[in-house]
Amino acid sequence: MTGGPLAGVLVVDLSRALAGPHAAMMLGDLGARVIKVESPAGGDDTRSWGPPFVGPVGDEQSTYFLSCNRNKESLPLDLKSETGKDLLRALLRKADVVVENFRAGVMARLGFSMSELHEINPALVILSITGFGHDGPEASRAGYDQIIQGEAGLMSLTGSGPDDVQRVGVPIADLLSGMYGAFGTVAALYERASTGRGQVVRTSLLASVVGVHAFQGTRATVAGEVPHAQGNHHPSIAPYGLFHCADGFVQISVGNESLWARLCARFGIDPATPGLGSNAERVRNRQQTIDLVEVAFSGFDAVTLLAELDAAGVPAGKVRTLDEVYEWPQLLSQGLKISVDHSTLGPIDLPGPPVRFFDASADGEVETTRITHTAPPTLGQHSESIRAWLAGTIDGTKE
Repeated sequence: MTGGPLAGVLVVDLSRALAGPHAAMMLGDLGARVIKVESPAGGDDTRSWGPPFVGPVGDEQSTYFLSCNRNKESLPLDLKSETGKDLLRALLRKADVVVENFRAGVMARLGFSMSELHEINPALVILSITGFGHDGPEASRAGYDQIIQGEAGLMSLTGSGPDDVQRVGVPIADLLSGMYGAFGTVAALYERASTGRGQVVRTSLLASVVGVHAFQGTRATVAGEVPHAQGNHHPSIAPYGLFHCADGFVQISVGNESLWARLCARFGIDPATPGLGSNAERVRNRQQTIDLVEVAFSGFDAVTLLAELDAAGVPAGKVRTLDEVYEWPQLLSQGLKISVDHSTLGPIDLPGPPVRFFDASADGEVETTRITHTAPPTLGQHSESIRAWLAGTIDGTKE
């Protein structure tokens, strides 16, 4: 492989759509070899999700699929056929991890229940992701991101106000469940190093969203408050949010009284303004706080205002569009845009892995992250090479 802490780990990705594929991609980013098993009839669902599609007519690729399948190989298998099942068993005997996000009961009906997987390979770590959880009164419900955002309360916290709830602009429930799944998988691999046995790791879209309720969750469970959407301002810190100026807006984060004093001194705000003497008072009088700050900002264009805030030591920033983000020198310096060669599209740029690794003995100057990446595969791109590699193992023996 090409480096990374999971080099030498083999992941079989049976999942489709986003939650499972994102988890498997994260493991691939860490250096694991990931073989994506797809339906021969069209492959992963996301291959048809679009527009946008890119590439030559008749061989267009979905940009949605491209977003969650880097560093993988593609092997189409009909898991309803005995031949397909035999090939999968051969693959699982070699594997360290299998990822699946079928609805409850589907794996068992295919002949790959948890106990059967364990019998095939007792060291196998099994990551299983569902919508609403694997048990409980609503376990059988199909889980889709926006439905979960609503059911798990996230939409009630997002939007301009209680009567204008909004979904998050990316499929955050899917992405978070993939992240939690990868986290659990790595923990299970660590435990396996001492026990020699794999185990089942379970998470769900519901669990992933509840897992990031953070302070909003404890407002409900401890303080007995019901949080609601309130736009672009923090519910517990003020001033903290988006503020208008002469030609647009900027964002500021005044997280303590020292920063409040700096903001006041730089922009001529009286820190002793009645009702604004502490963060708690400013939160209770949020609109008064917002109005006061926006009056102070009204004489500045955004570029000048950001420079003034920086000079005052007040955390601030602009709101970038994605085309601006992917040309931002800071993003590029962090390896967050990578170039890969796609088999039909040629050279393309993709969002890069968000985690990097360095050699501590070299003062963090030597990077040990996976250094090269492969493009998301076309359907069946690696079928021949994988089948050749598996040749002779279908009877249960290993090479």
